[in-house]
Amino acid sequence: MMIQQRNPPGHGDVFPSLMNSGKLDALLSKGKEYVFVANSDNLGAVVDLKILNHLIQNKNEYCMEVTPKTLADVKGGTLISYDGKVQLLEIAQVPDQHVNEFKSIEKFKIFNTNNLWVNLNAVKRLVEADALKMEIIPNPKEVDGIKVLQLETAAGAAIRFFDQAIGANVPRSRFLPVKASSDLLLVQSDLYTLTDDGYVIRNPARANPSNPSIELGPEFKKVASFLSRFKSIPSIIELDSLKVTGDVYFGAGITLKGNVTVNAKSGVKLEIPDGAVIANKDVNGPEDI
Repeated sequence: MMIQQRNPPGHGDVFPSLMNSGKLDALLSKGKEYVFVANSDNLGAVVDLKILNHLIQNKNEYCMEVTPKTLADVKGGTLISYDGKVQLLEIAQVPDQHVNEFKSIEKFKIFNTNNLWVNLNAVKRLVEADALKMEIIPNPKEVDGIKVLQLETAAGAAIRFFDQAIGANVPRSRFLPVKASSDLLLVQSDLYTLTDDGYVIRNPARANPSNPSIELGPEFKKVASFLSRFKSIPSIIELDSLKVTGDVYFGAGITLKGNVTVNAKSGVKLEIPDGAVIANKDVNGPEDI
């Protein structure tokens, strides 16, 4: 079974919630042994039977999928060995003087995708014993200009309580989160395809193993605003980076290649015409297209 969780205050309560809701016993009564838990915004989180088979063969009660860290993932939690146990370390738990060290992609080469495989019998054993004592993580945030302290627990932090717990280094394709409009542009483009069986796969025509770096201005932040600014999503197979600022609108059938910057001057509406091909160019007005 696969579970997707959306819970801003943290997802560490997923295990007691399985028990308290009666879902855990219902699954066990049907002979289910493992549950796959993932963030709902991760389009790459799909059941992989090879991972499940490995867990069954090796009697691993818990598995966290990790993947190689890039400069875009420096805030992601990582696995460490502490007191003889595998543990999750989140950036919010790192003292200020060591944050840069934590963000290093040389020292900490992998990060937590939050794709978790957990043995249901082990969950029942630990919850009944009240053994899942996960740390409260203080997370400073700002809401409507007011500084707040969000207190949360992380499902990944439970790794240290399970027997034979492991981390599995998986391909980047299993981590495809959509948290911002820039992510939405990627997955709606020709860079990805949705298969008939529900898998989001990357276009093999893309030669660069990394995805383009995309930065959209605040005018694109809300989904409705984002959609209103594109007649169709541009082709970005050969795009390396895109930065858009100001009141910009994209026509249909546009192709972006290399490094592209589109900057509308203050108070000016800039429309990229249908069928435009923009390669390695700074666009500040119609004359640059």
